[in-house]
Amino acid sequence: MTLEHFDMLIVGAGLSGIGAGFHLQKNCPGKSYVILEGRERSGGTWDLFRYPGIRSDSDMYTLGYSFKPWTEAKAIADGPSILNYVRETARENGIDRHIRFGHMVKSASWSSEEAAWTVEAERGPEKEKVRFTCNFLFMCSGYYDYDQGYTPEFQGVDRFQGRVVHPQKWPEELDYSGKRVVVIGSGATAVTLVPEMAKDASHVVMLQRSPTYVVSRPAEDGLANWLRSKLPAKLAYGITRWKNVLLGMAFFKYCRAKPEKAKQMILQGVREQLGSEFVKKHFTPAYNPWDQRLCLVPNGDLFDTIKEGRASVVTDHIDTFTEKGILLKSGEELEADVIVTATGLNLKVLGGLQLSVDGRQVDLSDTMSYKGMMYSDVPNLASAFGYTNASWTLKCDLTCEYVCRLINHMDATGTRQATPRLKDGTVEEEPWLDFTSGYVQRSLDKFPKQGSKKPWKLYQNYALDIMAMKFGKVDDGVMEFAKPSAPARGEPERLAS
Repeated sequence: MTLEHFDMLIVGAGLSGIGAGFHLQKNCPGKSYVILEGRERSGGTWDLFRYPGIRSDSDMYTLGYSFKPWTEAKAIADGPSILNYVRETARENGIDRHIRFGHMVKSASWSSEEAAWTVEAERGPEKEKVRFTCNFLFMCSGYYDYDQGYTPEFQGVDRFQGRVVHPQKWPEELDYSGKRVVVIGSGATAVTLVPEMAKDASHVVMLQRSPTYVVSRPAEDGLANWLRSKLPAKLAYGITRWKNVLLGMAFFKYCRAKPEKAKQMILQGVREQLGSEFVKKHFTPAYNPWDQRLCLVPNGDLFDTIKEGRASVVTDHIDTFTEKGILLKSGEELEADVIVTATGLNLKVLGGLQLSVDGRQVDLSDTMSYKGMMYSDVPNLASAFGYTNASWTLKCDLTCEYVCRLINHMDATGTRQATPRLKDGTVEEEPWLDFTSGYVQRSLDKFPKQGSKKPWKLYQNYALDIMAMKFGKVDDGVMEFAKPSAPARGEPERLAS
C-alpha cells in the first residue's frame, strides 16, 4: 500500500466538493489537495438522480456558486443543466485534474502528534485499499445515503404484477408510455415526477398520506434576465442573488412569525388554481409552513396537469399492494402498471465515515456542531452542509471561505491543529435540525447536536452566518489552536508503508 500526503483532502466531487476546490485554490494558493469521489463521475446528486424531470427546488441564482454566474434563462433549472454547470466549473478552474474517481472513503484517524489525518479508501470495483494523509479533512459528501433511498415496508408488495421503482435508482430502460402510474409521496420528488410522467403516461395518480405545502413560482426570473441584458454578467448575477436571498429570508421569517397568515397566503395561491374543496382535501397540511420544506412547482406545472385531467391526487393510507395495484384503507383500489415510491431519502452522517481521534472512536451523535461545519473535540475536520430553508450552496460557499480563513490563520500563527472545544457549561443541547419531515426525524439521533447559543447554534440565516463566518474572529476563544512536536509533513510524496 502506498501513502500520499496532501494539505487538504476533500471527500466528494459534487456541488460542494467542486466549490471547496475553487475556494482553496483562490484563498490558499500553493496548498496541495485531492478530491476523492466514490463514484465514477462528478456531479454528486445531479449525476446520481436520473428520474424524469429532475430539477432544482431552489433558484439557480442562490443554488449557483458565488463566484460563477448562472447565465441560462431558467432560474429553476433541470438536472442536466445543473450537472453541466458543476462540471464546467471544475474544467474552467482545473479542479477536475484533482479528482480521483472510484475512491470510496471508509475511515479517517487523527494523530495529534503528527497533526494529520490518515484516510483509508476502497478503490475501484476490486475495493483495493488505499491510504492518504492530510493536514485538513473536508467532507463534501452531502448528508444522505447514496446507496439507497427510503422505502417503507408495504404489505403485499411482492404480489404486485407491475413494476415498482424508487426515484434514486431510476431504471434507464423503464417505458411508462401509455401506462397507469401511481407515485407514492407528496414531497419535492413527487411533485416533480407527476407532471413530467403525465406527459407520456395514460394517467398519473399522486398518492399521499398527508398534504404538503406547494408553491408555484415562475421558471424564469424576469428581472434577472433583464439585468443580464443591461449589466455585466457578474454584477447582474450578484444583484439577483441578493434579491432572492433577502426575499427568501423575509418569507421564512414571516412564516415563523405569522404561521396562520402565511398558511392562508400559500393556500390561496393553490385555491386559485384548483378550487377550495380540492385544496381543503389534498393541499392543506396539518403543520405550519416551514416546519417542513416547501415544495416548488415551476409555472404551476403540477396544477395544470391536474386541471387537464392527466393527473389526480388521492389522500389516503395504503392497506396493501395487490396484483393490480394498491388497496387503500378507504377500500378504494388504485390500479397501476408502474408504482413509483417517492417516499424519501435515508440520511447518513458524513457518508458513513468511521472516525477516530488519537485512537478513540468518535460517535458524531455525541458531538456538538460548531458553526454548522465542525465538531466539538474533532480537530482539522469540516463538513459542508447547506441550509434547510434556503439554497444548499449559500452555506457551503461560506463554509469553504471559513475553512480557508482557518487554514491561513494556522499558517500565520505557526499552529497546525484547530479544535472546537465546548467549555461553556451554560450551552444546552438541541436537535441538529428542527424539521418535522420524516427523513429528518428518522435519522436525527445519529447526527451531532447543536447548542443553545453561538457558535454552537444553527441559525439557518445567511446574513447572520456571513457576519460569523466571513467577518467573525477565527480565534474566538472556542477554537483551540495547538502546534504538535512532530515535524509537519511536506509536499505530496509517495512513501512506502
